[in-house]
Amino acid sequence: MKLSPTPLLLALLPLLVHASPGDDHTETADSKITKLATVEVTADAKDAARDAGSNAWGKASLHDTPASIQRIDRDQIEARRIRTLSELAREDAALGDNYAPVGYYQNIAIRGYPLDLATGYRGNGLLITGEQILALEDKQQVEVLKGLAGLSAGVIEPGGTVNFISKRPADVRTLTFGTDARGSRYAALDIGSWLTPTFGLRANLAWDAANSYVEHSKGRRNLFALAADWKLSDATTLELDANHQSSAQRSASGYMLLGGSQLPAHPEPEKLLGYQPWQQPVRIHAYNASARLHHAFSDDWQLQLSAGRSHSVIDDNVAFAYGCYYTVACASGNVPGNFFAPDGDYDVYDYRSPDDTRVSDQARAVLTGQFGAGEVQHELSLGVSAFHRGITRRPYVYDYVGTANINDPTPPVFAPSPNQPGNPVRRFDSWQRTAFALDRVHLGAQWQVLVGANAVRMHERAWKKSGKLIRSTRIEKTLPQLALLWQPSAALTTYFSASEGISLGKEAPFWTSNDGEFLAPRLSRQLEAGIKYRWHDALDLSAAVFRIRQPFQFAQPDTSNAGYTFVQSGDEVHSGLELSASGRVREKLGVNASVALIRARAQGTGTPAFEGHQVANVPSLRSSLQLDYRLLPQLDLQAGWRHVSSNPATPTGQVRAAAYEVFNAGLRWHGQWRGMPLNTQLGVDNLFNHRYWRDTGSSDGDSYLFPGAPRTVWLTVQVSP
Repeated sequence: MKLSPTPLLLALLPLLVHASPGDDHTETADSKITKLATVEVTADAKDAARDAGSNAWGKASLHDTPASIQRIDRDQIEARRIRTLSELAREDAALGDNYAPVGYYQNIAIRGYPLDLATGYRGNGLLITGEQILALEDKQQVEVLKGLAGLSAGVIEPGGTVNFISKRPADVRTLTFGTDARGSRYAALDIGSWLTPTFGLRANLAWDAANSYVEHSKGRRNLFALAADWKLSDATTLELDANHQSSAQRSASGYMLLGGSQLPAHPEPEKLLGYQPWQQPVRIHAYNASARLHHAFSDDWQLQLSAGRSHSVIDDNVAFAYGCYYTVACASGNVPGNFFAPDGDYDVYDYRSPDDTRVSDQARAVLTGQFGAGEVQHELSLGVSAFHRGITRRPYVYDYVGTANINDPTPPVFAPSPNQPGNPVRRFDSWQRTAFALDRVHLGAQWQVLVGANAVRMHERAWKKSGKLIRSTRIEKTLPQLALLWQPSAALTTYFSASEGISLGKEAPFWTSNDGEFLAPRLSRQLEAGIKYRWHDALDLSAAVFRIRQPFQFAQPDTSNAGYTFVQSGDEVHSGLELSASGRVREKLGVNASVALIRARAQGTGTPAFEGHQVANVPSLRSSLQLDYRLLPQLDLQAGWRHVSSNPATPTGQVRAAAYEVFNAGLRWHGQWRGMPLNTQLGVDNLFNHRYWRDTGSSDGDSYLFPGAPRTVWLTVQVSP
């Protein structure tokens, strides 16, 4: 029996109101002190010390970190109604989509480099599987570390990492309802309390029934998350977090270039390519759990022990639109089969891969302390980490069932494949062990030198579905990092940093002559210089320039039977400038703005056609501006604008998706209803209903085109009993 959880959420409210210590008239002095501690935890964290495992530069405030880090806080998440990773990527110009379909787990790129789904995402500083719908209802903020992640990251792509930070226990009761012009329904409950002066709980529940703008793609999602803080003693605190989420939605296939050389004439975001009535939703079940023990030996020395597990199971069910191998136009071999045909024909495949299971486990220990004499002071971070990732899959069904055309009002109906998936088989197993050390040396009041190193050991194995071992990779590497900070005043920080990182080699696509071969690991190097300025304690301004170099791995045209061989040759170099402003310009005007200029080039590849132009899916310019203006004491006007320059869609740079601009607008009203705080928001995304290609990213060596979302009118109502 299926029940809407909305009545359950409503039913819980009176219980929580009654149970809250804030309503107990016999409140003791100790409970009041606990409330003060809660305020400290949830207050603005501009100057708060950071978890040493969530960034590359030890335990320091964002202002004192020699890296470009963007924080997206809870208010911004709610004001912009951010619920997906793709929507989160709109908030910073350095971020962009990289294969982010509707109805599926999504991925993004930072500074033009796609994140590794195994190591690019973190929850409270611990690695989590990227193959899940990353829920935001239970998150207090999201931190985006741009560039090489350094000390505790291990083997990782050089673009950066995204760290999701959970809400902590507090005396809170908030109920949120939402809908949009398509009739979607949304409800979320955020409840918490300090049950004793030393133990607090916080729960977040969410239920989402989305009427997607993509036809035939209604979706549903349920989330339950629980956080607990337990003060074991004055020196020791235990933090626990767990969440479980299930979702189901038909996945929308991406478009592909016509004949490999032409964009489809018009983006059609509403169309579900290859739709078949027998097509089932993609179902994803995921849970994430972690524990973190903080112990202070003294005011100068602290220890943090943390461990976590992230588990995701994907039931893939897709009528997948891909290529044109079976079409008339491509049968001769003159047109590459891994694109749509020149006339818009495409193949439809019955793809079923149930019980695709990804598990990530990590344990970490970090000791931080400070010592010194006179003007020379040391802040030391020492740590070890062990990370294990495993993938178990069943031999999938991936069978051609028919051919359709992008101009079909409704795709023809084909019979599904009679074949069935096989039994589960272990396909991947990886261990990463790291030991890291960082010394932040204060040389007087204005200068700091940071010197660190990360020793990485990795053993990774991959098997075919038959059980045959196809790869065994071992890596041992010590990765140094160095930074220099100059702080002439409390408001101003300038820095220079140099880092090294390592990432795994990519797998050759099936349409290359060395199909399935994994290339060698890649060593990345980054140089970055930046400046951070806090204006009147109200507005944070920052600028950073960077250069990242990584060996280039790509499908090189040749005379082989396949026509391409996947090789490593030359370098992919991304150089850029990032500017950002976040805070309040005036008492009534808040701003969140960013600009990213990136020059991404392939160099020394031996393939002249691939050099001298921008790398695919890396626009040279992105900019984002969000404004919040207080019209009346209880009414705010919200406005947003983002611009993306033309985006290369081929390695040769000859085909580009057009530049686009998207405008958003909204109103937010703060008031009272029956004595309870009430917030109401009415928003319009893509105000002028602009049609554009938001993503020309790749997956498993193939390039796809995803249209941007059409105009969306939405409403949310939040009440706090």
